Amino acid sequence: MHIKKNNQNYDKKWMLHAIFLANHANNMQEIPVGSVVIFNNKIIGEGWNQSISKQDPSAHAEILALRQAGKYISNHRLVDAEIYTTVEPCIMCIGAIINARINRLIFGARKKNRDNLFIKKILSSSESNHNFIITEGILAQECEKAINNFFYYRRTKY
Repeated sequence: MHIKKNNQNYDKKWMLHAIFLANHANNMQEIPVGSVVIFNNKIIGEGWNQSISKQDPSAHAEILALRQAGKYISNHRLVDAEIYTTVEPCIMCIGAIINARINRLIFGARKKNRDNLFIKKILSSSESNHNFIITEGILAQECEKAINNFFYYRRTKY
C-alpha cells in the first residue's frame, strides 16, 4: 500500500465531478458524498449517497459507483480503475473497493471521527487480499465544506 498526497490537474478534474455528485446528494437531502470510477481517463461509474431515498444502508456513493462501473465493463473486477470520492470511505466501502481490485483510491476529506491510520489498518490486515494506491487531500477544503455545511444545517434545523 502506498499513501501519497498529490494535487495534479487530473485528480482535481475528477474530484470536481465527485463534488458535483455530492452536491446532487445534498439537494436530495442525502449526506453529500459523491464518487466516480475512472478507467482510461473515462467515467465508467458514478454515484452519490442514496441510503435515505433508497431505504438501503448499502447505497453509499462508492458502492453505487462500483456497481455501475462493473455493469459498464461487464466484470466485477475493476483492475486498473481509480475511484474518486469526496470523503474517506467507510469500512463497507473499503471492503467493496478491495473486492473490486481498484488500483487507486483518491479522496478529499478525512472523516474527523477516525484516526489517521484507519485505511492503513484495514489494508495491512491479514484479511486483506488486495492493496491499492491511496491519494488523499484532493480539494479537501471543498469536500469538508460540503459535509460540514450539511451537518450544521441539520443540527440547526431541528
